[in-house]
Amino acid sequence: MSPDTTNVITQLIYLVSTALFILSLMWMNHPKTARRAIVAGVVAMLLAVGGTLISPEIVTYKWIAAAIVIGFIVGVPLSWVPLTAVPQRTALSHAFGGLAAGLVGVAEYYLWFHELSETGANKFTAFGTGALVAEVLLGFLTFTGSLMAAGKLQEWIPTRPITYRGQNLLNFALLAIALGAGVWLVNYPTHWLLFPIIVILSLAFGVLLIIPIGGADMPTVIALLNSYAGLSAVAMGFVLDNKLLIAAGALDGSSGLILSIVMCRAMNRSFTNVLFGAFGQVQAKSHAVETRTAKSATAEEAAQIMEVARTVVIIPGYGMAVAQAQHRVRELYDRLTKRGIEVKFAIHPVAGRMPGHMNVLLAEAEIPYDQLIEMDDINPEMGEADVALVLGANDVVNPAARHDTSSPIYGMPIIDADKAKTVMVIKRSMNPGFAGIENELFFGDNTLMLFGDAKAMLGELVKQLGENNG
Repeated sequence: MSPDTTNVITQLIYLVSTALFILSLMWMNHPKTARRAIVAGVVAMLLAVGGTLISPEIVTYKWIAAAIVIGFIVGVPLSWVPLTAVPQRTALSHAFGGLAAGLVGVAEYYLWFHELSETGANKFTAFGTGALVAEVLLGFLTFTGSLMAAGKLQEWIPTRPITYRGQNLLNFALLAIALGAGVWLVNYPTHWLLFPIIVILSLAFGVLLIIPIGGADMPTVIALLNSYAGLSAVAMGFVLDNKLLIAAGALDGSSGLILSIVMCRAMNRSFTNVLFGAFGQVQAKSHAVETRTAKSATAEEAAQIMEVARTVVIIPGYGMAVAQAQHRVRELYDRLTKRGIEVKFAIHPVAGRMPGHMNVLLAEAEIPYDQLIEMDDINPEMGEADVALVLGANDVVNPAARHDTSSPIYGMPIIDADKAKTVMVIKRSMNPGFAGIENELFFGDNTLMLFGDAKAMLGELVKQLGENNG
C-alpha cells in the first residue's frame, strides 16, 4: 500500500473517530444514553490508535509495544478502584495525559533541534515553536497539578489550603518567567538552555498553583485541570499536524472549561477566588455559635418520625461517599416507598469531590434517576417536605450562606434543607466542613443530629423501620 493511500485511510479513520468523540460527549448528557457514550468513546479511541499505527512513518513497533504493555500494567489496576476513589483516579488520568503531552513536546523540540544541527532542516516556525511551548507548559503543569489534586483528594497531603506570605506573587513570577522564556524561544529557538527552564518552571507552577486550594474546591479544580489537559492536546495536535488531536483536545478543553464555569456559578464564586482565595481555612468560632446547643436523636426516634411522613428529601454529601453508604440509602428508599412515602434526592452541583459525584454513587445503588432532583428544582418544594435527611453534607446546606455577609460561603446557592418540617443530619461529629465554619443548620429548632457512621446509621434506620412495620 502506497504512503498516499495509507495517509488517506488514516485521515478517514480520524474523521470517523472525531465524529464518535463528539457523539460520545453528547450522549453523556443523559443516563439513558451514557452506556452508548462510553462505547462510542472507546471505539473512537481504538480507531484513533489503529489509524496512527498504520502510519508509514513508523519505523519499528518495538517501543510502541513496550509502551502499550506498560500502559496495561499501570492502567488495569487503576481501574479497580471504589467509586469513592473515582475523583482521585480522575485526577491521575489528567496527570498522565499532561505528562504524555509534555514528553511529546520535549521529544519534538530536541528532534527539531537535532535535524537543524545535522541537516539544516528548520522546522522552528514561529507558530510551531509557540504551539510546542504551550504544549510543554500546559502539559507539565497539568501533570504536577493533577498529582497535587489527587494527593489532596486521597488526603496524602493536607486538604486545607497551604499558604505562605507572597505566595501569589511568587506563582505569577514563575509563570511570567516561563512565558518570557517561551517568547524568547519562539524568536531564538536554538537557545536550547531555555527549554529545560520552561519545563522545570511548569512542573513547579503546577505544584504551587494547587497547594493553596482547599479540598472543597477540588471539583472545580479537577474540571479546570481537564481543560488544561485538553488545551495541551490541542497544542500537541498543531505541533504534530494531527487534526484528530486538535479536535479531541478542543472538545476536552472546552467541556472542561464550561464545567468549571458551571461549578463556579454553583458556588457563587469566581475563578480567581477558587485559584487564589485559599478557601477552606478554619475560621475562628464566634461566641454566639459556641453557646448554641444541638439536639440529638436515636435511630429509633428518627424512624418513628419518618414512618408518619408523607415526603422525605434525602440530601447526599461526601460523608455518604466516605462511608460507602449508597446501598444502605437504596434500602432506606425501598423501605420508605413501600410505606407509600414519597422519596426524592436533592443534588447540589458541587456535593462530593468531583462533578456528578453523588449522581454516580446513587446510580451504582440503582436509585431511579427521575428521583434525583437538581438544587434549583427541589428548593421550591423543601418547605413542603416532612423530613429532610442530610447524609454527610455540610456547607451546601448551611443557612449562613443566605444571610451572614461575614461568612466565606455568603452568596453560595444552597439546598434549603432548613425549610423542611424536620431536618435529620447524619454526621460523625459537629466538625465544620471544607469552608472551615460551623453549620447553622445543626443548631436549628427543627434539626435532629444522628451521630455516627452514615452506613451504620442508615442500616439501623432501615432495621427500625422494618421492626416498626412488623
